[in-house]
Amino acid sequence: MPETEPLMANGSTDLSWWRHAAIYQVYVRSFADGNADGTGDIAGVRSRLQYLADLGVDAIWFNPWYPSPMADAGYDIADYRDIEPVFGTLPEAEALIAEAHALDIRVIIDIVPNHGSDEHAWFKAALAGGPEAPERDLFWFRAGKGENGELPPNDWNSIFGGPAWTRSTNPDGSPGEWYLHLFAPEQPDWNWDNPKVHEEFEAVLRFWLDRGVDGIRIDSAALLIKDASLGDFTEGVTEGQHPFIDIPAVHDVYRAWRRLSDSYPGERILIGEVWLPDRERFTQYLRPDELHTAFNFDFLGAAWDAARMRSVIEGTLADHAPAAASPTWVLSNHDVVRHVTRYGRGDTSFSMDNRRLGEFSDFELGTRRARAAILVTFALPGAVYVYQGEELGLSEVEDLPEELLQDPIWPRSGYTDKGRDGARVPIPWSGDASPFGFNSEGVEPWLPQPAEWKSLTVAAEDGDPDSMLELYRSALHCRRQVASLALPDLSWLPTAEGVLGFARGDDFVCVANTSGGPVDLPPHKSVLLSSVPLVNDQLPSDAAVWLKSE
Repeated sequence: MPETEPLMANGSTDLSWWRHAAIYQVYVRSFADGNADGTGDIAGVRSRLQYLADLGVDAIWFNPWYPSPMADAGYDIADYRDIEPVFGTLPEAEALIAEAHALDIRVIIDIVPNHGSDEHAWFKAALAGGPEAPERDLFWFRAGKGENGELPPNDWNSIFGGPAWTRSTNPDGSPGEWYLHLFAPEQPDWNWDNPKVHEEFEAVLRFWLDRGVDGIRIDSAALLIKDASLGDFTEGVTEGQHPFIDIPAVHDVYRAWRRLSDSYPGERILIGEVWLPDRERFTQYLRPDELHTAFNFDFLGAAWDAARMRSVIEGTLADHAPAAASPTWVLSNHDVVRHVTRYGRGDTSFSMDNRRLGEFSDFELGTRRARAAILVTFALPGAVYVYQGEELGLSEVEDLPEELLQDPIWPRSGYTDKGRDGARVPIPWSGDASPFGFNSEGVEPWLPQPAEWKSLTVAAEDGDPDSMLELYRSALHCRRQVASLALPDLSWLPTAEGVLGFARGDDFVCVANTSGGPVDLPPHKSVLLSSVPLVNDQLPSDAAVWLKSE
């Protein structure tokens, strides 16, 4: 019997698609190369849509695919209403949306509202027009401090490292005002105190919703509003309030966006990238008139430890319940070290502040734990995200040549942090050598693939019952078939130390063993799926199982 009353993930039996969807993240540049130029593109994605349908996903989330100088992998957007030529054309994107819908796959796109590109037409006009240009009020231009304005307006630092201000040059060549960029200098921040910025982004949302997209993922969702005083961070701009993270006025933006998305037929959803340690404030983004869901980074960062995982799961479900919101669960994405690598280290937790790149990782152990972790993830109430390549068991590529690194974190950190490129290496499809079917012409991809990936291609794993790919396929399809997994409840089971056990509904149980030895299974009718073979009806260490319960 469960040891606690059922925990409710969203407080209702609402079965809207987004509450329990399996969403696959496509990093277009590294998914599939349709024109054999070494870079992934929309043509490549279209050629692999059936693979995603067979995998069993409900939706695809695309990282930014807009025209961009690529100073930050496309998160520096020059035009929010078109497609980056390297990736294809707007008609190709429209065809992809239609083809995905024909396969019952929804499409989610990435919108970046905190910052644009220094190549955006409005920013170029702001520079060309000098200090009196009206476009400057669309960004954060300010005079510098010091006798000749040679110092930044305040002491804010960029999230990528270094100062958050860059000095512009006037049309006559003289030093000009400074502009704010919370990320790279090529990514000037939008000024959301200007109503025209609100109008522009609502128009952008309509542009893509009119083309049939089913969801909008909002990058850096908590950063849009700044304390207009722009005082030094060390002064504490407003009592108890960070000067540019989670300022209350940001919620007005998402209430307006929710009204807009609700005005469209079908369920068009808003998903926030919200990194906040304060769970109560995090949950405010999920109120019924704001975002539908937000990424759950606490779970991603949790160590492979039953007690820690249970604590995060309990906290997540409890925090989402008051807002009747559906949680999300994710283990990897384009910004973090792949979880096969994390789980093979002595410290299996994760933090963006310390990615521990280069630390020894036991690939075999990390893979074993990753297989178990995905069964836990897929068994939880809510939506799940799969980052491309994790279904193949890919690890972080930590030995990329330094001259090929493109993440701005690398130079901004003074060449001490190699950044996120290791999670963005093009994925392998077939063959015994690079480019592993990434394109059909044998053209080397934009980042080199490890030679050992020949055993981790789609072709190598397809049909192998012991492969990671077949485990994902089985789990995703089983997840659709077991009715209890679409419900919002979860009940904990009494377990030994180091063991995580919970029930969903009255006929499904998940058990994960993070301890050092085998454990007995609870009473059950049958085994639905296990991450490794069971031994004498016991669950080995670093393993998980799905059971049809009595």
